[in-house]
Amino acid sequence: MIICVTPNPAIDRTLTVPQLRLGEPQRATEVFVAAGGKGLNVARVVQALGGAVVCAGFVGGYSGQLVAALAEREGLPAIWTPIVGETRTCLIIIDPQAHDATVINEPGPTVAADDWAHLATQVVERAPAAAAICLSGSLPPGSSPADYALMLRQVRATGCALWVDTSGAALRTAIEVGGLGIKVNGAEAGELLGQAITQPGEALHAAHSLHRRTGAPVVLTLGSAGAVFVNEQGGWHAQPPEIQLVSSVGSGDAFLGGLVLALTHDAAPPTALCHAVAAGAANALEVGGGRLSHDHFHRLLASTILTAMRAD
Repeated sequence: MIICVTPNPAIDRTLTVPQLRLGEPQRATEVFVAAGGKGLNVARVVQALGGAVVCAGFVGGYSGQLVAALAEREGLPAIWTPIVGETRTCLIIIDPQAHDATVINEPGPTVAADDWAHLATQVVERAPAAAAICLSGSLPPGSSPADYALMLRQVRATGCALWVDTSGAALRTAIEVGGLGIKVNGAEAGELLGQAITQPGEALHAAHSLHRRTGAPVVLTLGSAGAVFVNEQGGWHAQPPEIQLVSSVGSGDAFLGGLVLALTHDAAPPTALCHAVAAGAANALEVGGGRLSHDHFHRLLASTILTAMRAD
């Protein structure tokens, strides 16, 4: 079982708007509403690929009740931490002609130190039954680096494999805590390290730099250019085949779900990286974060190219 933690979940409202034009009244051709947030997307993919999950995170108000109900309707087991504020709503606008998506994320409700302590307790209590724990996404307003660091240390102390996918100050905190797997994309790593990261060679050097700081595996994604995985044994690059993009929303989460599930099934890191890249690409063929078809996943996995890399 994999525990998928979303500190800042949302109601994801996805609209399909062909030929989106700013500043003009337009009509959506499709509307899709789901429980959203990066950890929930991870959970969907793990479950779709045959793994067991438990979701966790903060929920509050009517929106929080709806997130919980939508997750339950999908068959996603959860242990929610109730808070006073109102869970956020995020808007995703997909333009099929442009093969692109515009995402508008609300900041989310304010949480307190006691809320973080409650969430940490819930996760730690269930850690002995888990094969891995993923903490994914932004932190809600009111979150302090100290609260987040304390939870990371408490979860890490359980001995359960821990992976973090976040950005900005939260990412810096996770790296300072160390001893946990880090998943970042090129933009997030570039902001952290002060350099452009768009190519596999640049990603490999960046991932090695982060690995030396954390002492744990690092994966760095590059969208259509694939991803790299670095640990104490070396580094690898996996390149997915070219696809006709529908929406990249949730592809990084699908990547993490595919990666961690494979690792919990004792896959070697290069194999797990290929599973991750295939899951991310399969998600990009769907509308809605954390969704994929088995046919797409297995077809893409068979065509993914793996290369061992060395940092010079």
